[in-house]
Amino acid sequence: MRYLPLTETDRREMLGVIGAKSVDELFRDVPESARREGLVDLPRRKGELEVERVFAQMAAKNVAAGSVPFFVGGGAYRHHVPAAVDHLIQRSEFLTSYTPYQPEISQGTLQYLFEFQTQVAMITGMDVANASMYDGSTGCGEAVLMAHRVT
Repeated sequence: MRYLPLTETDRREMLGVIGAKSVDELFRDVPESARREGLVDLPRRKGELEVERVFAQMAAKNVAAGSVPFFVGGGAYRHHVPAAVDHLIQRSEFLTSYTPYQPEISQGTLQYLFEFQTQVAMITGMDVANASMYDGSTGCGEAVLMAHRVT
């Protein structure tokens, strides 16, 4: 059975709601020279791995912000986010833990900070460990103040 998310009637209705006559009209601001006509020429009857390699070759033609000097804002820098992070932050106890006085994601943040501190303390054998809720210099200040309080 094929999965058809929208019927032609659904598409016409959606275009009508936003005031567009066609899907092509949605792309009128994209220069003609940047538009692709037709489908991408993908290998036929290939496995997932082969198709993934083709897409990787296509993506390699792009210039990533991390591979050249990047002057927009101060937050774009090379850093590693482990694959497990996506799975962990989607767990309900981190994403939607609820307390009446805090937004749900804030409570989840407090939960993972507690879990992190607990694990660091167990691994290092320390009585206490700090996991800053801030970054940079404020995190350093928080750590120094905590160290001063507990020693």
